[in-house]
Amino acid sequence: MCFRGSPGSSHHREDRPYAYNRDMSIIAFLILGVVAGFIARALVPGRIGHGLLSALICGVAGALVGGWLSSAIFHVSLGRFWDLRTWIIAIAGSALVLFVWGLVTGKNK
Repeated sequence: MCFRGSPGSSHHREDRPYAYNRDMSIIAFLILGVVAGFIARALVPGRIGHGLLSALICGVAGALVGGWLSSAIFHVSLGRFWDLRTWIIAIAGSALVLFVWGLVTGKNK
């Protein structure tokens, strides 16, 4: 009988997609979130807050949502800090979070 992660198992840790890459430090993830949040706010129309905290919340939530969706749908997870796919996933996820937030609050005008 093979258990997950055992040497004879076909489900090694590297084969499973993760939304959050544990190789990235929390500081790098927060920096990614702030930058992704600012870029997403520039891309998505609406009256969304313009502070650093709102960009951080939007970006971190967007990176988590984008990472989860991309790993669930396309089997592509967030990479390291300087990987282009990480930035694209985080920005797209942040834009999606902003769009949905605007629909919920009625601020997409």
